[in-house]
Amino acid sequence: MNLIAVGTVAFDSIETPFAKQDRVIGGAATYITLAASHFIKSSGLISVVGDDFPQDMLDEMASRGINQEGLQIKQGEKSFFWAGKYHFDLNSRDTLITDLNVLATFNPVVPASYHGCEFLMLGNLAPSVQMQVIEQIPNRPKLVVLDTMNFWMDSALEDLHAVLKKIDVLTINDEEARQLAGEYSLVKAARKILTMGPKYLIIKKGEHGALLFDEHNVFYAPALPLEEVADPTGAGDTFAGGFIGYLAKTQNISFENMKRAVIVGSAMASFTCEKFGPARLLELTQEEINDRIEQFVALTEFEIALED
Repeated sequence: MNLIAVGTVAFDSIETPFAKQDRVIGGAATYITLAASHFIKSSGLISVVGDDFPQDMLDEMASRGINQEGLQIKQGEKSFFWAGKYHFDLNSRDTLITDLNVLATFNPVVPASYHGCEFLMLGNLAPSVQMQVIEQIPNRPKLVVLDTMNFWMDSALEDLHAVLKKIDVLTINDEEARQLAGEYSLVKAARKILTMGPKYLIIKKGEHGALLFDEHNVFYAPALPLEEVADPTGAGDTFAGGFIGYLAKTQNISFENMKRAVIVGSAMASFTCEKFGPARLLELTQEEINDRIEQFVALTEFEIALED
C-alpha cells in the first residue's frame, strides 16, 4: 500500500449565508483519500464510522481504490457529526454541534497489509491517536505528513509536541502557526516550528493561498479567485490529499517537487469549494484537473525586463 490516510469519515451539516445542507458526507479522511485517488490507483483508509454511514458511499470509495481494511464499523453506534455556520466572508465559521460518537473511543488498528506504506497522511485527530498509528507501522514511511488544529494546541500540547518529532511535514493554517510558535510573523513562526521536528511546514491561508517552508527556502502558492464558493468545508483536507497524492504518484519528496505538490493541492481544494461536501471530487475529470492546474500556473507566470 503506497499511501495510508488516517482521519475522520463523518457527517457534516453546513450553513452558509447563501445555502444550507444537512448531513452531508464529510470527514478529513474522506476528502484526503478522494483527492489522492485522482493521482494514485490505491490507498488505505484508517478510520471509524457507525452503522449509520451509507454503504453506497463506502462502495464508491472502494471503486476508487480506497482500501477499507483499516475502517472500523461500529454496529449500533453513530458516526462522528459536525455542524457549522459560516460567516459572510466564508473564511470564518462557528461550530454549532460536535458529536464525537464513535470517535470518542476510537483506537486505530493498522492492518498488516498497510505496514509497507511509503506515504502516511495523519489527518486532524487527537495527537495521541496519530502517535498510535505511527507506532504500529514497523518500517518508517518515506514521508509522514500531519495536520492538526488549535483545539489540540489548547488541550493536548504535550502530546502534539511528541508527535511533531516523528513527522516530516506539518500542515496548519496561519492562526494555528502563530499560536503554536507564539510568534506573529509567519516567517519567525515557521522558523520556530521547524525546530520542533518537521522538516517542512505548510501554512494555509485560505483564499490567500499557502506557504511552504523548509530550513532554507520559502515558496508561496496563490489561491485561485473563484466566482462562486458554495462550501469551503473540507478544502484543507482536500489540499492535503492532493499534496500527498501527487508526491506518492511522482515518488519525489524534494523541495522543488513539493512546490508542485502545493499547487496541485491548491487546485484540488478549489474544486471542493464549488459544491457542498465532496461532490466535485466525485465528478472530476483529469482534463478539469489539468486545466485548473494550468490556471494556477498562469496566476504567477510573467515576463519582466530588468534594467542593467
